Amino acid sequence: MKNLLLLVTAAVVLVLAGCGKSEPSRSSIESVESLVANPERLRELRAQCKADHARVGDAQCNAVAEATRQRFMRGGQSPYASESVPPPAAPASAPAGADAKD
Repeated sequence: MKNLLLLVTAAVVLVLAGCGKSEPSRSSIESVESLVANPERLRELRAQCKADHARVGDAQCNAVAEATRQRFMRGGQSPYASESVPPPAAPASAPAGADAKD
């Protein structure tokens, strides 16, 4: 009877241990470079991080944030502007009586 109780207790402990929260493996985390190259996947992961950060994990959400930052801050021609911004015009000279005080 003691052996049966011990066996059942061990089985319950193993089952409960298997139900614990599993951390994503390091290899399942997508790299910053791959996310920068794939904006569609980056958009999906950003939505997942926003909806359930704990399930996606800190490491993956940090990679998503860094990829988003790199895509936003990268150099090169802006897709929204076809020409560079011209320099500002020189200020007009002040009228002749503007310096006189009343």
